[in-house]
Amino acid sequence: MELENLIKAIVPYIIHSLELIGIFIIVVGTIKAFYVYLKTIVHPNKNQIKIDFAESVALAIEFKLASEIIKTVIIHTMKDLYILGAVVLIRIVLTFVIDWEIKQYQNKNQNKSTNTKQ
Repeated sequence: MELENLIKAIVPYIIHSLELIGIFIIVVGTIKAFYVYLKTIVHPNKNQIKIDFAESVALAIEFKLASEIIKTVIIHTMKDLYILGAVVLIRIVLTFVIDWEIKQYQNKNQNKSTNTKQ
């Protein structure tokens, strides 16, 4: 019983830490993308800015997803479990969509660089 109390006391701090890391990554990625955009406003490489920003968002979602998975340790009701499952599912779908978009932009950039070299 003492281990259970210890887990219930520590897990919320771990969850909040992971969520804060995710938020921090999103904020830093946004600032960086905006800075690069402002720096290259005359001839912006919008695809590269989008790729970098999408990678930041994808990484942040991974941290947020980890916090949601850890939340399963302290779930008390089935309703909470259903809500958590829905949130995890949405975040997984977002991660796959963002990864797919990153690959599309990278392929687009590779094709452009190949065409300009020829």
